[in-house]
Amino acid sequence: MSDHSLRLALVADTFPPLRTSGAVQLRDLSKEFARQGHNLTVILPAAELATSWQLESMEEFQILRLKAPQTKDISYAKRTVGEFLMPFAMRHHFLKSPLAHESWDGVVWYAPSIFHGPFIKLLKSRSSCKGYLIIRDIFPQWAVDMGLMGRGLPYLFFNAVARYQYSVADIIGVQTPGNLTYFREWQAAPGKRLEVLHNWLDDPAHLRCPVRVESTTLAGRKIFVYAGNMGVAQGMDILLELAENLVNRKDIGFIFVGRGSDALRLRQIAAERKLDNVLFFDEIHPDEIPDLYSQCSAGIVALDHRHKSHNIPGKFLTYMQSGLPVIANVNAGNDLAQIIREEKVGQVCETNSSADLLRLTEILLAQIEADDGLPERCKNLFTREFSAEKAVKQITKALISKGPMSRPILFSTE
Repeated sequence: MSDHSLRLALVADTFPPLRTSGAVQLRDLSKEFARQGHNLTVILPAAELATSWQLESMEEFQILRLKAPQTKDISYAKRTVGEFLMPFAMRHHFLKSPLAHESWDGVVWYAPSIFHGPFIKLLKSRSSCKGYLIIRDIFPQWAVDMGLMGRGLPYLFFNAVARYQYSVADIIGVQTPGNLTYFREWQAAPGKRLEVLHNWLDDPAHLRCPVRVESTTLAGRKIFVYAGNMGVAQGMDILLELAENLVNRKDIGFIFVGRGSDALRLRQIAAERKLDNVLFFDEIHPDEIPDLYSQCSAGIVALDHRHKSHNIPGKFLTYMQSGLPVIANVNAGNDLAQIIREEKVGQVCETNSSADLLRLTEILLAQIEADDGLPERCKNLFTREFSAEKAVKQITKALISKGPMSRPILFSTE
């Protein structure tokens, strides 16, 4: 790949100060674009703005925030309306901004959301450049798989919006090989390139975490930790069943850290069942995560068994980065299961059976005791496949490529 600097726009609807895994990933990706010498502008919707736009100069890159409707922490109906209007509001206010006549060498954008298409179309057409769509969430398909949505009018609407966004992209990067088949028809169109772009993380800062295990009722135990969103897509009830099955093991504890639509319900279930081996904590700063993990023995991954798409959650990367093996409960056939088994970095359950998950957890506990190389394998996997450096090289290589590939690219050769 050429080593010359590119002028790039990165569009998303999540970024710090938000603490979502997507916000952390995009922060890390932005820093790495700058580290590799590219001139980056991050463009974001901002409901809180009183003016049309706000331009912030960072040390490594600049951020353009554009006034747009509220889309976070509101009802689904209001969120849908807000997200539908978002790209048109961004377009309107972008044209008033000092970057209205900026020329880009490439546009990169992140899904979710599925609604960025019209704004991306504007940026691409004004610069006559390629667009790289990073897809981490195949919506509305996953909602249908989960039984949260039928194939009626709402599905048809969301599907049409998503397909328009796909049509704007020249390159699509999905997060696992298992998701390639969903875009087979899209890839058949002239000039389209499809590849696997693994999730990524940069090295975090190491801030002291306010959660101190030694000061809790779980002091002295081997801790299984879950850090991240607690929502419908995670299917976390089985994790409380696991804790209940191990409640008499006074050497084991469970810590859940984060927020989400199911967080309060899960806390209530744990209290009702008197699970004294479980503690819940509110969301912490991403840079406090390594200190939290240094107090734990294993990480937990959970994906609802009804999913049919493939997903490698950001929390899996943070566990690997910190050398924590995992116990995972995921949908059958998920590519993540193959990775965990082949790399020997934990145990994975694909049956959604409490008995199977308990058995595999006990196997993992024995491995943690006996296998001194387990933490190093986790760290090596992260470095090899999930670094921000690798992701940026892959994205920029695709953007400056002279033509589409004739077949999907499973892994970067960088």
